[in-house]
Amino acid sequence: MFALRVLKVAKVALRRGLADAKAEVTALYDFHVENGGKMVNFGGYMLPVQYADQGIAASHLHTRSSASLFDVSHMLQTEITGAGCLSYMESVCTADLQNLPANSSILTVFTDERGGVLDDLIVTKISEEHLYVVSNAAMKLQDQAHLLRALEEHKKRNAASDIRVKFFEPQERGLVALQGPHAARVLQRFTDVDLSRLYFMTSTEAAVCGSGACRITRCGYTGEDGFEISVPAIKAVDIAREILKEEEVKLAGLGARDSLRLEAGLCLYGSDLTAETTPVEAALTWLVSKRRRERSDFPGADVVLAQIRDGSKRKRVGLVAEAGPPARHGTPVLDGGGDQVGSVTSGCPSPTLGKNIAMAYVPTALAKAGTRFKLKIRDKLYDAVTAKMPFVPSNYYTKPK
Repeated sequence: MFALRVLKVAKVALRRGLADAKAEVTALYDFHVENGGKMVNFGGYMLPVQYADQGIAASHLHTRSSASLFDVSHMLQTEITGAGCLSYMESVCTADLQNLPANSSILTVFTDERGGVLDDLIVTKISEEHLYVVSNAAMKLQDQAHLLRALEEHKKRNAASDIRVKFFEPQERGLVALQGPHAARVLQRFTDVDLSRLYFMTSTEAAVCGSGACRITRCGYTGEDGFEISVPAIKAVDIAREILKEEEVKLAGLGARDSLRLEAGLCLYGSDLTAETTPVEAALTWLVSKRRRERSDFPGADVVLAQIRDGSKRKRVGLVAEAGPPARHGTPVLDGGGDQVGSVTSGCPSPTLGKNIAMAYVPTALAKAGTRFKLKIRDKLYDAVTAKMPFVPSNYYTKPK
């Protein structure tokens, strides 16, 4: 079956004349082309970086002021079912799933025995015996192998386990993100679920545009209010067309998605997070829940807990530069004496702020907000200063306290 699927994808790629025949396509590929999407290979999938009717900055600002629809079907969607699935999943991540309420979602990380981050992911606890997981497309094969190895170990310890892990391919499930301050107003027109009762990082099954078997999760990657909607792939185009008819909504691509998430202070795996960084170094200590710290029962706990106790040698920080070109991945970060003390992991112009922003890892002693650095870009030095993240305040729809 797997070989047939690969063959089918390859034939589709050749028929459509893709530059990289190894790249897969989502159910919305033709829809993107039809709407002027500039297609690129991202994480092994052909996705739009932007659209012909607006540039990246315009798309970014439209998301901040209204609502944008993103195709994120390349993300790996996984369903885990069966008694004991919570303890199984906790064996590979840092989240407290036991105490997570039903139909709630949580950001967490896979860690290795050195405390390194293998991937970041969102886990939704549907019930005590049902989890829905979204992780990164670029780490798809690694994540699948990681979960299956963990399942083998779990079943060695629990011979009667009935846990099942289902990985959805883009030909089975699509995933679209509707993001922006008007997202809820728009989506409410297409579902009978009362979205005013669906708060940030909560999830529900729903019908969307008349299509059942959908899951709406109030989350996203932009810092704005919004939703990720998992849909049957066969219905993805119909749903996207209906939502796009609304005057508040425009399509947005990878370019805007990246600048939005950077303004929101959110990490990109492979750039800001890697197996060489720990949650503490990445300023994500909050992902290690109190119960898991007390139990010290996640991979790499000894390393991570020691860093929580004693501090880490380096830390992820935000940088703002008033002038010069944007600092890109790998840009050297220099201290006042001209010595390189770190490097940029992500950077871009901020359409909202009108300045250049970046993330970098620097010595913890230099991580305080307001610390000044020099960025070395094409053999020239430009001033930068550390700033608190998010760079732009988040607008999540949270439950009143």
